[in-house]
Amino acid sequence: MTTSKEPPAAGLVAAFVNTLDREEGRDELATPAELAAWFRGRGLLAAEVATSAADVKRAAGLREGLRELLLVNNGAGQVDRDLSALNRYADEACARFQLRFEGPDFALRPLAAGFDAALAQILLGVGQAVADGSWVRLKACADEACQYVFFDQSRNRAGHWCSMRSCGNRAKARQFRARRRAQAAAPSR
Repeated sequence: MTTSKEPPAAGLVAAFVNTLDREEGRDELATPAELAAWFRGRGLLAAEVATSAADVKRAAGLREGLRELLLVNNGAGQVDRDLSALNRYADEACARFQLRFEGPDFALRPLAAGFDAALAQILLGVGQAVADGSWVRLKACADEACQYVFFDQSRNRAGHWCSMRSCGNRAKARQFRARRRAQAAAPSR
């Protein structure tokens, strides 16, 4: 879900990670055909490029590696100093870029071909989000069952849940019930 304050690069990264709905168990990239359709729908994969089961596996690995980093943006743990898994995806996708003239502006485009170029575009989106400062506002929902990626628009970047109406309310209700149980279990004076 892209909002007016969410830069396009951050929106692309969020949309990619959100292709797996953890609560519903639905994966938009589960098959080579679904993978190709998702990337083609965003103009990241040419119609003649075929995708394979190996590509599905690579995309899922990159997606979950990014989700882990976005959980860190929400205060869940620390960044693993060894980002070798994500860097391996960058290496495999030959994530090298070239400046090209497109209309009135210049754009960075991957030098890779095929599905590697599509994955490189996701990685370029990460780089652009870091560069424009929007990366720190991209977060994975703190609800372990959800982990939907959202763009935190709060002034102090303190948002924890993708939605207060669903995940936030569930978390607050759990906290309330835990306090009540603790009070009930405490010896009376």
